[in-house]
Amino acid sequence: MPSRWIRPLALTGLLLCFTVVVLGAYVRLTAAGLGCPDWPGCYGHVTPLGAEASAAAQAAFPSRPLDVGKAWREMIHRYAASTLGLIIVVLTALAIATRRQRLISVPLALALLATVVFQGVLGMLTVTWQLKPLIVTGHLVFGLTTLSLLWWLWLTLQSQRPARAGQVRFAAWSSAPRAGRAARLAWRAALIGLIVLALQIALGGWTSSNYAAIACPDFPTCQNAWWPQTDYRDAFVLWRGLSINYEGGVLQSTARVAIHLTHRMGAVVATVTLCLAAFKVLAHRELGRVAARAWIVLAALALQLTIGISMVVRGFPLWLATAHTAGAALLLLATLALLHGVRAGRGPGPLI
Repeated sequence: MPSRWIRPLALTGLLLCFTVVVLGAYVRLTAAGLGCPDWPGCYGHVTPLGAEASAAAQAAFPSRPLDVGKAWREMIHRYAASTLGLIIVVLTALAIATRRQRLISVPLALALLATVVFQGVLGMLTVTWQLKPLIVTGHLVFGLTTLSLLWWLWLTLQSQRPARAGQVRFAAWSSAPRAGRAARLAWRAALIGLIVLALQIALGGWTSSNYAAIACPDFPTCQNAWWPQTDYRDAFVLWRGLSINYEGGVLQSTARVAIHLTHRMGAVVATVTLCLAAFKVLAHRELGRVAARAWIVLAALALQLTIGISMVVRGFPLWLATAHTAGAALLLLATLALLHGVRAGRGPGPLI
């Protein structure tokens, strides 16, 4: 039956999407985003091996000599992303084929398909438009959106499993007025936390795509000052035209400092918001069944803050910078799991 493939495919897609997100960060941080200056191939070939063997292919891009290592990193990322797209196409087809069984929400599957198609377009534009920060940031955001939708799909599939003997369904206590009210309050707090986290992730993408991460090489100060010279007017210009190559960045130091400082302030706001959401759950005994998810959010938050601070203190090593993206993805998944958990016990009533 087609339905038996849904869970394995959903899990495979989820794990592969996480890998693609981290690979994308690694490609960006190793300056391999233009390792293949064309799309979808590499110097007109399917693999860098073909490009390396073809002098004519390399001559077509005289301003971009072939770097085999960078080309392989870029193409491995494309191969993984293409495989993920194929898995999502199959999942969408299965959702439609099994719609009477309601194993997968068809609107969710279609949203996932639309997101990954748009993500592919952004991937193309990232290369052909020479690393425009708006496009690179959008590529990160929609990559994590794809991951979020796959995670929500997986959580939904898991919640459909029959309860084990002696296990009480989470929804069983949602009818209690006190528990339902607590769940609604926690759901609102978790939703606000998710929105703030999404904005902070977008800001992190803007920081990375403008090469502003190293603008403040010290912590907690920035360039040995609590508020160094900044240029906010130039820091958040979203579009500067198509003719500019953004590899290495084009902003002056003061604009990059402004971006970095904003990202740090955003981290403080996100930390406070997510802590409040987690504590809102932990403060209500009625929500004990999702307390573990609240603790996971706090653990993921602590991990991400540790990675971020360590990255600055240790001089931005590649492995920590890559782990910073992975940590953001894990924190996003933890927040979504908390939101999904309290949603189940929210019960009737307004959402907001």
